[in-house]
Amino acid sequence: MPRLDERLKTVAKQIRCRVHADIGSDHAYLLKALLTAGRIEQGIAIENKVQPWRNSQATLAGLNADVRFAEGVLGLRPGEADSLSICGMGAATIVRILQTAPARLPDRLIIQPNRCPEDVRQWALESNFHLIDEQLAIGHWPYNILVLQRSSETSDPAYPNQNPEIQVLFGPHLLKRRDPRWLALLNEEFNYLSKMPRLTKQATDRRDAIQKVLKM
Repeated sequence: MPRLDERLKTVAKQIRCRVHADIGSDHAYLLKALLTAGRIEQGIAIENKVQPWRNSQATLAGLNADVRFAEGVLGLRPGEADSLSICGMGAATIVRILQTAPARLPDRLIIQPNRCPEDVRQWALESNFHLIDEQLAIGHWPYNILVLQRSSETSDPAYPNQNPEIQVLFGPHLLKRRDPRWLALLNEEFNYLSKMPRLTKQATDRRDAIQKVLKM
């Protein structure tokens, strides 16, 4: 069984179903860990580059898994998987993948963007996927793991009416829990931005938003 880093361990804890698909598996260590632990019955790894596709084939050899060479969710049939993960990519790339073929997305998504998790939260709000949980994993960088569930309701109960922009930016569940590690990261970022002699408008807005959060 492969040893997962803290980031993928946190992702794996959110997954328990019959068929799980992972886009951009690289070496498919996540799927192998899930299969070995009995958290899933079948895995589907989807790659669009030859070497990662070969890596995943080697890792999953002999296991109940299918390794497909395809572009993102185009490698899935509608209703084929119970859940889907995309990890280790920038949010813009992840959102592009999710938007490609919405009908092929499973009802449950576990998303770990390397940057700008707010872009994924915004996509979910606009796409009827509710943010049912989010976790923080501290590794090489701090990582946000977002758990999304398709819903027929347009209003996501995770987001109270007040401060919607702050909630999308920092995450409603993280704001509510106020994990000391998360607060320490925000303090560190605020102090860094406050010491900069010049900031872009975007950086200034983020600094001011962090200050509001720290004062809550």
